[in-house]
Amino acid sequence: MSPSAKALKKEREKLHEKTDHRQCFKPIPELIEGLNRHLKGWKNYFDFGYPRVAFGEINSYARARLTQHLRRRSQRPFRPPKGVSFYEQIQRFGLVRL
Repeated sequence: MSPSAKALKKEREKLHEKTDHRQCFKPIPELIEGLNRHLKGWKNYFDFGYPRVAFGEINSYARARLTQHLRRRSQRPFRPPKGVSFYEQIQRFGLVRL
């Protein structure tokens, strides 16, 4: 058992909504806190059976959307410190992994 394709699509749409252009003015810690709360709830609901592949897909989609969100944030896009990747910086911000 794992989350259905329909459930994954709905989750991707929800993550897209939470990281769209209307969220550009929300502070990053507040945005990540809301994403973490949502992702933990989704994980708890679908944590039955063998959801590992689905969780990996949602993890990579959430990180990609957050990276895209940070890059388009304002006239001066967010850049991680020198020598740090976006993946590592998002980990430092505290985004949970499913």
